[in-house]
Amino acid sequence: MTGPEPLTDEELAYLASLFDLARDGSTEPLVAAVRAGVPVNLTNAGGDTLLVLAAYHVHPEMVTALLDLGADTERVNDRGQTALGAAVFRQSVESVQALLAAGADPYGGGRSAVDVATFFELPQMLALLTGGRDTLGG
Repeated sequence: MTGPEPLTDEELAYLASLFDLARDGSTEPLVAAVRAGVPVNLTNAGGDTLLVLAAYHVHPEMVTALLDLGADTERVNDRGQTALGAAVFRQSVESVQALLAAGADPYGGGRSAVDVATFFELPQMLALLTGGRDTLGG
């Protein structure tokens, strides 16, 4: 028994274009691709998911759409980062709120969202992550 056929150059180019959609915030075509069968947790060579890229590039509408399609909030890229950590780094309140509402763990990943907020001295983000319990430097 042999394994699956390798992807063609055209198929690989199409999949790469989906990551560009996530970076650009093109929500409708990306959602259509996922609904047509592209895995919502598709990852690129660096381990970034569509959700991580949407969060990092500050596209809260896309973050919400991917979460609604079942994107995994706890997937970690090759640098130990989660979508929540990316949203915190970019200080996207809407994305952080959507990810937390979907159950994202503020302490998950190799570099947790709380670690990011603390390291980069982002008190508003830290308050969102911890319900206001923790403050920077105090």
